[in-house]
Amino acid sequence: MDPELKKKNLIIQLSLDFAVSTVAYCDVLDGLKKWSLSNQLLRASLSIGANAKEAQNAESRADFIHKMKIAAKEADEVEFYLEVCNTSPLLPDPVDLWEKNQAICKVLNKIIGTSKK
Repeated sequence: MDPELKKKNLIIQLSLDFAVSTVAYCDVLDGLKKWSLSNQLLRASLSIGANAKEAQNAESRADFIHKMKIAAKEADEVEFYLEVCNTSPLLPDPVDLWEKNQAICKVLNKIIGTSKK
């Protein structure tokens, strides 16, 4: 991983990079007239970063954990949409997005677990 990325807030950087990549992928889906899937995937993908960012200004530890859990649920939802894309022969392979989402899930789970201690 890029050393500069580690110096910054890792989950914010990962989710921002993921969101930008998802926008590009959803543009391809829109070109294939898969608007509903594109919209759902994009909304859930953007929500990961939005909730992680909002957690940075949490009012308490419980609030922080709650917002990170919402981000983790959104990442699970994204995983489902990516599975649909991966399984369908009519859609482009989202392998890069899959790997980025998996990394986000791992970081979120680690943050949640550490924050609960």
